[in-house]
Amino acid sequence: MSWQGFALASAFFAGLTAVFGKLGVEGMNSNLATLIRTLIIFAMTLAIVTLRGEWHLPRVVEARPVAFLVLSGLATGFSWLFYYRALQMAPASLVAPIDKLSVAVAILLSVVFLGEAFTLKLAMGGGLILLGVLILAWP
Repeated sequence: MSWQGFALASAFFAGLTAVFGKLGVEGMNSNLATLIRTLIIFAMTLAIVTLRGEWHLPRVVEARPVAFLVLSGLATGFSWLFYYRALQMAPASLVAPIDKLSVAVAILLSVVFLGEAFTLKLAMGGGLILLGVLILAWP
């Protein structure tokens, strides 16, 4: 499968995440719901790595990549905690579009911190995402 195929699969499952998450946080503390979700993801990835025999660390583990993986994990954790709390407070059809502003944020951060090229295509795509969120989520 190409990277586009994996990205489309990610989008599909992220969409399911919004619907299932909304149903899952009904009558439950959003932090506990996030913990349950995290445990399921942990078990799933543990099983995949084990079944595929991918328990091989590089001979030399450098601190920089590990530090960024830790920061990425912390960012994911905060994102999930805020996402589930928002789902408790509002319809998934409003929360999910705002959450997808992460695409525009990623474009901006990639240009600023990773030195990726800022093209007209990126600017228009990010702008359309922002416009879509404004249309969908604000009166």
